Amino acid sequence: MSEERIIGRYSGAENGPLFICLGGVHGNEPSGVQAIARFFAFFQYELASRPDLPFRGTVLGLRGNLQALKKGIRFLERDLNRMMLPDIVDKVDAMPVNELKAEFRELRELLAYIHLELSQLHPERLILLDLHTTSADGGIFSIPADNPESLELARHFHVPIITGMTSGLDGTSLSFFTPRYNDIPVQAVAFEAGQNEDPQSESRSVAVIINGLKAAGCLPAEFIPNPYEQLLLDYSRELPEVFELIHVHHIELGDGFHMRPGYRNFQQVKQGEQLAEDQKGPIYAQADSFILMPLYQNQGSNGFFLVQPRK
Repeated sequence: MSEERIIGRYSGAENGPLFICLGGVHGNEPSGVQAIARFFAFFQYELASRPDLPFRGTVLGLRGNLQALKKGIRFLERDLNRMMLPDIVDKVDAMPVNELKAEFRELRELLAYIHLELSQLHPERLILLDLHTTSADGGIFSIPADNPESLELARHFHVPIITGMTSGLDGTSLSFFTPRYNDIPVQAVAFEAGQNEDPQSESRSVAVIINGLKAAGCLPAEFIPNPYEQLLLDYSRELPEVFELIHVHHIELGDGFHMRPGYRNFQQVKQGEQLAEDQKGPIYAQADSFILMPLYQNQGSNGFFLVQPRK
């Protein structure tokens, strides 16, 4: 197993959660990896100045798709965040390691390391924070897994929450690790920190890591100030707290999908507004709604998402 996968790791004196920060599941989204590295540097500085830090559990930072990160592309052959399905995982586990290529090898190594940590630590719960960015400009948001505990964790990030996403997407980390994993309770949240090249995306992700550790009880709420939290509050001030997914436009190989230019996350669209086109013709908004993650990159299996404020 490659040591490159481990960004950082720290265990406190008291048993508690295993808090996994996962970055770079998509190789063209390096901000999450950079944020995890920056958090550990910041955290080590705090430890050096305050060795009495009352930390519960273990925080672990992992790189998701090593090969794609090195090439700066979303994936090599398959989207790693659409492969976390029981039948694919079983198939990968049954194959000899030397026969595994591209994302199949990444999946095997990533899950093997998580299994190793769980078997050694026996944590009271598993917390997964999956850090992402988007190809479109605009708002930041969180996506909790479909259980109340994950939703409660997401509320501590102080950004809009999108519910229903796990039912609209197959094979994601959120759906694979919840509601229990290896008989351990799980809270899982994905955080979309902003546009792929936006330098503030890294700082927002650091803010969410700190807030998540405090919410999980790993860090006392009063111990470490969060120097980047205002970035989250400023970006989300004018938006509702919770949205629900109403539509996903899935892309099939050979569709020739093309998003019309200029859309941003949380931009309002009208029913019947043309959003994109493919070889079958124009693609229209199905309802008055807000658009999320319009696809402005060559790789991807979803063209856009439509959400509405939850009533």
